[in-house]
Amino acid sequence: MTFDTPLYIYGGIVDLENCETRFIYNLMLASDEFELEELTNKLETLIETTQIDEVIVWNYVIKKISYPKDDYSITMFTSYCYFHLSGIEVLDKIEPYKKISDKQLWKDINQHLIASERPVKSTILLPRSVLVRELPPRAEEPKESFSTIISEEHAAEISTWIDRKTTAYTLTNIPYKFELILRGTQDGFAPQTFWNICHGHACTVVLVKVKETDEIIRGYNPLTWVNNNIKGQWVKTKDSFIFSLKNGDIQNSILSRVKKPQFAILNRSKNDQIKGTTFFDFSMYSDKSNFTLDNYCYCNSHCYGYAKPIKSSSSEYFSIINYEIEEEGKGEEDSCIFHMIDRFTGICIL
Repeated sequence: MTFDTPLYIYGGIVDLENCETRFIYNLMLASDEFELEELTNKLETLIETTQIDEVIVWNYVIKKISYPKDDYSITMFTSYCYFHLSGIEVLDKIEPYKKISDKQLWKDINQHLIASERPVKSTILLPRSVLVRELPPRAEEPKESFSTIISEEHAAEISTWIDRKTTAYTLTNIPYKFELILRGTQDGFAPQTFWNICHGHACTVVLVKVKETDEIIRGYNPLTWVNNNIKGQWVKTKDSFIFSLKNGDIQNSILSRVKKPQFAILNRSKNDQIKGTTFFDFSMYSDKSNFTLDNYCYCNSHCYGYAKPIKSSSSEYFSIINYEIEEEGKGEEDSCIFHMIDRFTGICIL
């Protein structure tokens, strides 16, 4: 007694325009094995116009053709493949079937190897219509500037002052890198934001772009900002400085190093941090806890704590509109922060 094994074929929809050519090839082999003639013919037509390696098509032909009755088919396809396959592929894939191929074809093959420009007698099928999809050239993303306030030339100048170099750094040997960690237009203008972010960071440079002028001013703090003081505390350092940078109508930069190290920087108390930050002769201050809502930034022209005045205009009070904090570092153990204030509307007083 014999039993017939039931055969189930499940249907489905395949988007052949958006699938890989190898999938089409494997589907063609499967449809041929199950004698799905209509599907096989359609897939054969499709694969002739699909971007697929010729050697894969050859493997399919060899699998499908049963010789010797299909000697003509294999000869015709061999003539096509030879002139569209590499020499190594011809030797590995086609030469094993040399005995059942036309003698003139192999004579032409040898001739083509020696003198490819000469015509051959064998009938050569035209190459498949292969669609070559060229990817559009990759558009280079514009390099984002590390600051909206200062240029790399400014960064080189500030780095020179930090390291107390007599010869200025150039754009090719700036020892520091800058990474933005706060920007007023992104993170808000509350003075408390500065203390929250800068707490624990050392080597900070605070930059201010003065409203309605070309002035860029502020100071450098080599020590750590601390936001957990119960009482305000002046910190001592001989390495801090305040400065202004040449920009637009401002022709020369001004460097003013600290002359009273014991009053270099003020770490404000917790309750007072909502007001701002202070470099003795230079303060950022807001009575409304928002640097854009009042005019209390202040730059002392009498030089009590630092060597020389840095603001060129006559008014000691001014407005600013935006600020950034950028981290600058040489390495893991030598990092700095650049706190860049870019045009706040605030005025700071002591």
